[in-house]
Amino acid sequence: MNLLLAEDDAILADALNVQLRRVGFEVEHAPNGAVAEYLLLKTPFDIAILDLGLPMVDGLTVLKRLRAAKRHLPVLVLTALDSLDDRVAGLNAGADDYLTKPFDFPELEARLHALLRRGRPLTTGQALGKLNFDRGARRASVLGESLDLSPREWLLLDLLLLERDRVVTKEQIMAAWAQDRGENRGEGRNESSGGNSVEVYIHRLRRKLEGTGLQIRTVRGLGYLLEAESTSSTGGASPL
Repeated sequence: MNLLLAEDDAILADALNVQLRRVGFEVEHAPNGAVAEYLLLKTPFDIAILDLGLPMVDGLTVLKRLRAAKRHLPVLVLTALDSLDDRVAGLNAGADDYLTKPFDFPELEARLHALLRRGRPLTTGQALGKLNFDRGARRASVLGESLDLSPREWLLLDLLLLERDRVVTKEQIMAAWAQDRGENRGEGRNESSGGNSVEVYIHRLRRKLEGTGLQIRTVRGLGYLLEAESTSSTGGASPL
């Protein structure tokens, strides 16, 4: 996932660069608005983080020019400007999300992944191995037999499919659950929460995927990986 980080604070930019790369992003840094605008218009990115208080060309102008050029990549505004007017101006200029400083990195990461999920087309009747997955209808079946999935198991499978062949961390899983709980209040409220419950739901989903041709690998110290059984390797991974 290629990400543009437009941030003039060198210390913050360096810290974010390290953390974003650690969770799987390829990061290009723009220290001012002129460089950010040039890169956004010339280079294909999957997503961008944009500070509004950039030197040379301010972030709001960069954002407006980006949208005027019909570039539709997701943009998360990350700024110290936290008034209502600032937030409204940023969203009206074309921001897809708005996060104010100071912030916690897990929230930033969760928001980035949420924006990336929204930007991907919903696939109906997607066949993977023996699994048929209909994201639009929230249905999954194996050889015509419906899979009985709890809300959290469904979200877990959805996330693993969206990120298949890439490692998904526990933090990403819990963030997806938290976001869905906010959008669909009450759904899954009786299900347990916390880091340990991720392992429980991985175990349950792994059993339900038996015979589908898909498997969930545990990558030690990193997270979980959904892949075709034929691509399994033992290096650095182990079952739960």
